[in-house]
Amino acid sequence: MEYAKSEGSYINKYQKLGYTANYQLKNDTLVDMETKKSYSPNKIYITKEFRFEGMSNPSDMSILYIIETKDGSKGTVLANYSPSSDIELAEFFSKIPKENFNRK
Repeated sequence: MEYAKSEGSYINKYQKLGYTANYQLKNDTLVDMETKKSYSPNKIYITKEFRFEGMSNPSDMSILYIIETKDGSKGTVLANYSPSSDIELAEFFSKIPKENFNRK
């Protein structure tokens, strides 16, 4: 996992590379907000991930996941891992098979 300075700069970089889908967690699946297709953890591949720490509070962390799905959808998910974050997204990403990480 790489550490980076700005979530927005990496999101923009990967959008230019075709990672344009936006996803949201619903009912323990990741849903493409445009196509409404849903993906279980075993249908998601993590191409790259970047960790960000809060400048004023290092415990405010987020991870930007660059993902591809089994059917070819490509996009990003920004997950907050601060103490006040929603744990459901973290649990979802923990269910993605290890062999689906760092695919490229």
